[in-house]
Amino acid sequence: MINGKRIAVVLPAYNAEKTLEATVRELPDLVDIRILVDDHSSDRTLEVARQLGLQSFVHNRNYGYGRNQQTCYREALAAGADVVIMVHPDYQYTPLLVTAMASMIAYGVYDVVLGSRILGGRARQGGMPVWKYAANRFLTLFENTCLGAKLSEYHTGYRAFSRVVLQDLPLLENSDDFVFDNQMLAQCVHFGFHIGEVSCPTKYFAEASSINFRRSVQYGLGVLLTSVQFRLQKIGLAQFRIFSRKGRCLEPGPDARYYSPKATERTITDGRSGG
Repeated sequence: MINGKRIAVVLPAYNAEKTLEATVRELPDLVDIRILVDDHSSDRTLEVARQLGLQSFVHNRNYGYGRNQQTCYREALAAGADVVIMVHPDYQYTPLLVTAMASMIAYGVYDVVLGSRILGGRARQGGMPVWKYAANRFLTLFENTCLGAKLSEYHTGYRAFSRVVLQDLPLLENSDDFVFDNQMLAQCVHFGFHIGEVSCPTKYFAEASSINFRRSVQYGLGVLLTSVQFRLQKIGLAQFRIFSRKGRCLEPGPDARYYSPKATERTITDGRSGG
C-alpha cells in the first residue's frame, strides 16, 4: 500500500513457467494484490503460480494478449485495487520499478506511468534487435504526430494505471491481440489522462516472450491504423467506438461469465468472456 492506496500487480501469462518465479521474487512487499491470468498455457505456468501464492485465473483457450489484459484489469478492480501495474512474467522488465511507478500514481502525479526502454538510451544495450529499435522509433514518431503527444515510446509492456483509468476507458472495444496495448494508450491520450514515463532497462534473452516478424508487421499496421483513427476522430471526420464514451467498459466482478471451481481460480467459459 502507498499513500493509503491498494497496489495490484497483474501478470498476463502464456507459457511463462521458466521465468515466472524470478519475476515474482523481485516484486516489492508493498504490493497488496498479485494476480496472474493464464491464457491457456501448455506448460506448468499455472502450477508455478499456485506455488508462489498468486491469485490465478485461467482462460479455457488461448484468447490473445489483449483479452488477457482485460481479465487482468477486471479482476484487479474486483479485488479493490487503486493502482494496477502490469508486469510481464517473462522477466524482460525489472519488477524493481514497481514502487516508483505505483508511487507516481498513488500520490496523484500521473494517471498512467510507462516503463520506457528508450529513455536513458539503453534499449540496444539490453539486446533490442536493430529492426525492432528502428520500428519503435518510426512508429513512435508517427504516433506522437497523430496524437499530439510527446512520449518516448508507446510499445513498452510495463505500465501502471489508476483505478479511474481502468474504469473509464472503453477497453472492451479494443483488439484481443497485441495492438490492444497501443489502442489503450491512444485512448488515454484521447480522454485526457496524464501519462508519465520512467526509464526502464530491459533484457532480451531466449525465454523472454517476443512476437515474430510476421506478427510484428501486423502489430505495426495496427498501430498505424489506430493513430489514423485517432486523428480522424479528433478532427471530426469519423467516429470510432474505441474513442467513444458509449464504448463498452470493464465491469468489475463478480461476473456471471466466470465460474470458480476453486477459491483462487476461475475459468472463463468459451464465448462468454466479454470483449
